Amino acid sequence: MIIFLYGQDNFRSRLKLNELREKYLREVDELGSGLNIINGAKVDFPEIAAAISPSSLLSKKRLIIIEDIFINKDKLIFEKLLGYFKNKNHEDNIVIFWESNIKIKKIKNAPAPMLLDSSGKEKPLLKKQAELFKFLSNQKYAYSFNLLSNTELANWVKKETVSRGGKISAKATEALVGLVGSDGWQINNELDKLLSYKTAGKLTQGTADIEIEDVKNLVQGNFSENIFALTDALSIKNKALAIKLLDEQIEAGLSDGYLSNMFTRQFRILLSIKQALESGLSQRQIAGQLKLHPFVAQKGVEQARHFTLPALKKILSRLAEIDYEVKSGQSDYITGLNMLIAGL
Repeated sequence: MIIFLYGQDNFRSRLKLNELREKYLREVDELGSGLNIINGAKVDFPEIAAAISPSSLLSKKRLIIIEDIFINKDKLIFEKLLGYFKNKNHEDNIVIFWESNIKIKKIKNAPAPMLLDSSGKEKPLLKKQAELFKFLSNQKYAYSFNLLSNTELANWVKKETVSRGGKISAKATEALVGLVGSDGWQINNELDKLLSYKTAGKLTQGTADIEIEDVKNLVQGNFSENIFALTDALSIKNKALAIKLLDEQIEAGLSDGYLSNMFTRQFRILLSIKQALESGLSQRQIAGQLKLHPFVAQKGVEQARHFTLPALKKILSRLAEIDYEVKSGQSDYITGLNMLIAGL
């Protein structure tokens, strides 16, 4: 069985992936001996083939998760994978392709898959990549997770709040979406914080009702001073201050996954700004071209001047490695982020 999860909304696609993994561990393999998570960005074809091919007739159905294969540098791997899956029956195992770097864009009113690089820039898939994408997206269990519109996002927030035992008013939902936007990781973190606050304030059992004043008092927007303070400290190589600020955010209740996501997002912005600066663009042009709030562009330009392009690319590469190590059970986000800071 082949399952394909893709799209820009990697929070919802990650939720789906976790749901499928938990179901496998619950119903098929409680010990997880048949679970194999593969870093698609660095894997070679023989490793994938070896992981999928049954080792014996008595082996359990295995779950192989291949993450972000479309950013693999080996151009031949896409053709090999396509031929392999087309010519073999893989019902004995479950293979999940999870892809966070694919964006579906309308070109001449037709949907087209685009590949996002580390700076967030998009480019068309190469021929063999496109053929593999078409094959995977035509599978029975293919799920597209595009970014939600404001209306869709508001409906999702309401349902998610109810699923966690709470309620949120229409005005509070509107305020939350307005502050956070489509960042599912931050919405998840803010909902946890809001519900914990409302539950702690209740003397009796009942639904935790989130109102607009709660959002105004507790929720910070996407471009909070916290992440800028952290990257400011990193830009001037003040490691002690950066670690102190990271610890403060953890103590304030921000989840480690959310912090890692914000690190990645901010350094992608800095990389884009640095590339624009080296192309000779002004701060105003950068804000317009990258569609950044003027405040974000101003802070970003100040910080980007302290980094070289190779340094920013190295940081983003290390953040991707940390994410993979956490999801494969080799480490945790806080350890990874602290080591990243110490190594700068």
